Amino acid sequence: MQLPAALASLARRPVAVLGYGVSGQAATALLKQCGCGVEAYDEKSAPGVRGEFGAAEAKRHDLVVYSPGFRQDHPWLCAARAAGAECLGELDFASLFWHGKLVAVTGTNGKTTLTEFLATALRRQGLAAVPAGNIGHPLSRLDDLGSTEGRIAVCEVSSFQAEGLRHLRPHALLWTNFDEDHLDRYSNLREYFSAKWNLVERLAGPKLIIGESVAQAAAQFGCVLPSFAKIVRREGAQHFVPAGSVFATHPQSENYLVARAYWEMEGFPLKVLEETAQSFSTRRHRLAQVAEWEGVVYWNDSKGTNFHATLAALETFPQPVVWIGGGKSKGGDIEGFAGRAAGRVREAFLIGETAGALAAGLHHRGVAATVCESLREAVQRAHEAGRHSAPAQVLFSPGFSSFDMFHDYAERGLAFEQAVLGLKAAPPGVIHEASPA
Repeated sequence: MQLPAALASLARRPVAVLGYGVSGQAATALLKQCGCGVEAYDEKSAPGVRGEFGAAEAKRHDLVVYSPGFRQDHPWLCAARAAGAECLGELDFASLFWHGKLVAVTGTNGKTTLTEFLATALRRQGLAAVPAGNIGHPLSRLDDLGSTEGRIAVCEVSSFQAEGLRHLRPHALLWTNFDEDHLDRYSNLREYFSAKWNLVERLAGPKLIIGESVAQAAAQFGCVLPSFAKIVRREGAQHFVPAGSVFATHPQSENYLVARAYWEMEGFPLKVLEETAQSFSTRRHRLAQVAEWEGVVYWNDSKGTNFHATLAALETFPQPVVWIGGGKSKGGDIEGFAGRAAGRVREAFLIGETAGALAAGLHHRGVAATVCESLREAVQRAHEAGRHSAPAQVLFSPGFSSFDMFHDYAERGLAFEQAVLGLKAAPPGVIHEASPA
């Protein structure tokens, strides 16, 4: 693997990799394939990884590759820039190695599903497409494909990745929607929107497809959309979305409409996209039925980590549900969220650091809400509430991140499924206290 010319002069000394998670490890592997020396740094201790990065360490490096978790004002990045180092996010760094087309996918919700669906459809069309980016497969790992000429990377791009881009130039941008999220990182919604807007400004061609909420936010924040922008409208979705597919209901229908608009823009036959939709299934932990017992149906939507995702999940059900929610706050108006959710909730069982605030917001609107010590307790209490008024739907859609109690949303979703499947072993009416899995 040959280092891009733009980086050659910067890699004569060891390259610093800040953050040694999935993206940091991928960037390290790619650098080593190019023959570069690498020194990894992470605030969490790990074998072979340094735990401190200050002025002295910064002077050792001309090139720094950082993980998305690093804010632009993080002290380590500030130290690196003060020492004159070139600082690139992992995605930006990896884009210098990518010589095929790159379709960027972003949005507050739905971007993982859209990324994987579009890559699947493009492969069915006979194109060499690969999903990458924020879906858990960093672009840095795509070096194992050999030559990237003629390939298409369908790349999920988070706001964290978009905010510092300097090199990545998408062939097309698909921006599904925009809503309140990540206000623990951004000071306001405008700043969050601006991070994603950076992708619009970096477009390499006239292919921009956005949802209605994105167009509304652009107008609100004074951002002028390019004349070639295609705005996807929700009305009439039932006429275009294949019946019986995972895209048949909102918000997945919006994903399909965005993909369809791109498909038509590229001139591909719609039959291929429709056939792909019929056989496509979403990732685990995204609004999937887990079990049905004693007239109660359990739904796992652990991937619902923000207000917009949870409200969309609640709106999927025609009647109010027994809701299990709560977790680590990402900023935002919890009281307002509780107000928007209240009409769709019959009773709530809440976990995590936001449980108290959520309960207060729901109580204020006449909705019974119980704060639980563990997810297992919440599942058991939700089951009791559901079976006493069966049929009932129990929806686990947290609305917040998992990091106060779990490693990630997948671990949280698995803990929910295990708690549900363990219900049959518990005598009716008995609540077993348990620590989070």
